[in-house]
Amino acid sequence: MASVQVPQYQAKAELFRTLGHPVRIRVLELLQAGPCVVRDLLAEIDIEASNLSQQLAVLRRVGLVTSSRHDGVVEYTLATTEVADLLDAGDHMMRTLPRPGREDRAAG
Repeated sequence: MASVQVPQYQAKAELFRTLGHPVRIRVLELLQAGPCVVRDLLAEIDIEASNLSQQLAVLRRVGLVTSSRHDGVVEYTLATTEVADLLDAGDHMMRTLPRPGREDRAAG
C-alpha cells in the first residue's frame, strides 16, 4: 500500500496547530537552554505531571523534541536547531508586528 503524501501547506498547518498551545511553547523555550529532565520542566511549568506528559508526547509525535532515558530518567531536547530558530522568529515577530488596538506611532 502506497503512503499518501500530505501537501506541504497541510503539514505546516499541523505544525502551527501544535505550536498553538502555551505549555508546548514554554517547554520548547525551556529546551532552548539545553536538554532537560521532566522533573526540571515540572518545576518551571505549573501543571500536573500527566498534562506535561501529554504535551511532551505531542511534541515528540510531530518531531519537535526527542527523548532519551538514562538510569530511569527521561531527558528531552529540541530535535533540531531550527526549532529554536522558529521560536526566535516568533519573538522577533511579537516585537515588530503591529498589535491590534495599539496606535501606530509612526503614522500621523
